[in-house]
Amino acid sequence: MKATQLFKNFFESEKAGGLILIFVTVFSLLLANSPWQQSYVGFWQSDLGGHSITHWINDGLMTIFFLLIGLELEREIYIGELSDFKNASLPIFGALGGMLVPAGIYLLFNYGTDSQSGIGIPMGTDIAFAIGILSLLGNKVPVSLKIFLTALAVIDDLGAILIIALFYTVSISFINLSIAIGIFGVLLLLNRMKVRNLIPYLIGGVGMWYFMLNSGIHATITGVLMAFTIPFRKGDGEFSPSYILEHFLHKPVAFIILPLFALANTSIILGSNWHEGLTLLSSLGIMAGLFIGKPLGIVVFSFVGVSAGLCILPPDLKWKNIVGAGFLGGVGFTMSIFIALLAFSDDGIVNSSKIAILLASLLAGITGYILLKLTLKSTVVDE
Repeated sequence: MKATQLFKNFFESEKAGGLILIFVTVFSLLLANSPWQQSYVGFWQSDLGGHSITHWINDGLMTIFFLLIGLELEREIYIGELSDFKNASLPIFGALGGMLVPAGIYLLFNYGTDSQSGIGIPMGTDIAFAIGILSLLGNKVPVSLKIFLTALAVIDDLGAILIIALFYTVSISFINLSIAIGIFGVLLLLNRMKVRNLIPYLIGGVGMWYFMLNSGIHATITGVLMAFTIPFRKGDGEFSPSYILEHFLHKPVAFIILPLFALANTSIILGSNWHEGLTLLSSLGIMAGLFIGKPLGIVVFSFVGVSAGLCILPPDLKWKNIVGAGFLGGVGFTMSIFIALLAFSDDGIVNSSKIAILLASLLAGITGYILLKLTLKSTVVDE
């Protein structure tokens, strides 16, 4: 496999972003459990225009994160690893297993209970965190493994976005939804008319976000829809409007938006009995889904795909490398916390779920790192 310059730029950005996410998460947890905890936690709940700062981050700024995810997905489909089925099939199989098996394990714990709605929590993979951990291994990591994990995480995110759209919508205002869809249609028409100026798309995207926000469907979906209206033409390279916007968004998302999301959503006060929340069925399902279900699903489905001749294992990879990458797929964090906020309304369950996500992601990340450090020991990389 050859890595395009676009992919290399993307990987380097996610690498730095992942390391920053690790730092701010630890910082947030420490500050939330320090003598300044009340003022720190209270800051994120401060009112700003009728909503808390955390709400604006989760429903506003995270839309930009989803826009970037959509642009990355668009690029992968047109010219990246997902543009060729032979290359795309292995991470597709892995991603399917990485979504279905964790969801099944979560249901084993929570079927028929009030916490059943959290089924989507262990299905996502945090691209920034997973790649950030992978980057700690340096140049021992084959490009094919970087591409496998990145493509798998992107497909996982797409699955999580569909889950949010289909299952985490309580009530729908069809008037607002119709206006949002109408704006989406206009932006698609601009694309077909080969309008390359980004300004009409950005203005339309803001309008679509407003009406989607008031439709009942989570407003962050706007980001993904908008991404596929931005013109992307093969051969345009860095002159493509989609590329220009993606390149512009990488640093703000990696260094501002995701760190803010992490700070706001990991400001968890750990009481003396915080560990009791880990015995909740929802927490057990999350931890088992991320730490066991993710690597199990990724490896088994990938193996079945290769065995059936539907995809191939890159010649510079071994199955033990896929196992290590499978554990890195268990680093849910951003998407898992995001879905937990939508799935549960009880603050106690939300906090317990966040702690379960953090612990499971930490264990999965450490396990994946150790396995890859051992299995990639003798790998020679030629980039």
